[in-house]
Amino acid sequence: MAASKRMRRNTKLLGNYALLTLVALVFVLPIAFMLVSSLKSSDAIFADLRSWRAFLPVGELTLDNVRYVLERGNFQRYVVNSILITGITVVLSVAVNGMAAYALARLQWRGRGMVLMLVVAILIIPFEAIAIPLLMLVSALPGISFSGGIHITDTLFNTHLVQILPFVASPFSIFLFYQFFRDLPRELDEAARMDGATAFQVFTKIILPLSKPVIATVAILQFLGMWNQYLWPVMVVQSADVRPVMPGIQEFFNRTPAWGQIMAYAAMVTLPVLTVFAVFQRWFIQSVAGSGVKG
Repeated sequence: MAASKRMRRNTKLLGNYALLTLVALVFVLPIAFMLVSSLKSSDAIFADLRSWRAFLPVGELTLDNVRYVLERGNFQRYVVNSILITGITVVLSVAVNGMAAYALARLQWRGRGMVLMLVVAILIIPFEAIAIPLLMLVSALPGISFSGGIHITDTLFNTHLVQILPFVASPFSIFLFYQFFRDLPRELDEAARMDGATAFQVFTKIILPLSKPVIATVAILQFLGMWNQYLWPVMVVQSADVRPVMPGIQEFFNRTPAWGQIMAYAAMVTLPVLTVFAVFQRWFIQSVAGSGVKG
């Protein structure tokens, strides 16, 4: 009887591993194909397309595709723009959304419930629905350009700032912070207040150091969203000087029909995303699993 139960348990465990392996392959194989194809010529890509060689670094490999992207694709300029836009947005997003969530979760003030309901309601509005009103709003604002120093411009269009400001405040990030802050023990606040700490000092010296998992989660999600931005930069940026890397792939695609070079561009755009996730994945999984610090 015990042997039968053990066999059923092992069979179930084996089935679960097989299912997880299959799901993992669905996500990993396209990335492997992209990375391997970036090191092959277009002829080699199509020759290996119907075999497992398409996913393995075998055959004649070359860095010519990568070299072409670096020399002909304006890639470095686009990457610098994306790093600048994404980095500033992530830092501001963590600070602004964290403080907003702290006010909602830990402070007592009239109208707090109404504001929280408004934040939750905004979650269901897609960006595409507000893109045109947002475009009309930013068209009436002056801007600041960071190209070759800091310059005041007549319009917010064709600047880094127009790609940063609309995405600093995020209702989803506020809600993530709110959920995490709400579960932290309130005795921490009370003890700090008895020692004379202000609300801002409680937030920066007590709450934030305990919030690494949710900070990592918000930072990763914000990084992914900003790094992959395409629609908004296409609407507000025409100059290559401030264009980020994702709209740049369309320009590069129009310039070359070689799939090896296109795959090299895509791989070089994807690697920073994989790197960021690998660095922060421990905190990210910890936050998603709901096992953050509770006291």
